Amino acid sequence: MTGAAKRLLLEILGWLLLVAGIAALVLPGPGLLLMAAGLAVLSQQYTWAERLLDPVLLRALRAAAEGVETLPRVVMSTLGALAIGGFGVVWLVDPDTPDWWPIAEHWWLPGGVWTGVTLLLSCVIALALIVYSYRRFHGKPEARAALEGEISEADERRHHEDD
Repeated sequence: MTGAAKRLLLEILGWLLLVAGIAALVLPGPGLLLMAAGLAVLSQQYTWAERLLDPVLLRALRAAAEGVETLPRVVMSTLGALAIGGFGVVWLVDPDTPDWWPIAEHWWLPGGVWTGVTLLLSCVIALALIVYSYRRFHGKPEARAALEGEISEADERRHHEDD
């Protein structure tokens, strides 16, 4: 593969991950994590992406730490991830449109099998992140304090670079 082709592929991948991450902020999925992955790829070519990478990644870790602060949050996060997986299974099974469905039949489970696949993938990623976050942050205030310190340092670096 030539250098130009590799650069173009990385550019497309980076932007796809970044856009998917932005979409996943409001849709089911690991939005900040996808954004961080996109910025990591784009940071190889753009200094603006390199500057944004640490703050986004650290905020994704902060969200992960907050999600496992208490047992009810762990349970709710897990139930949320499993619900997303359940919807993925429904999309994959693709049941017939029910009689009570009030709009056109083609609006029943839009997106087909790939919607189900991405929902199941989101479920697996979310469950893995819950386990990771639980092991790293739950009951460990020193880990959370260290993360907050890293966030402050990254913000200060970014503000000094902007000046």
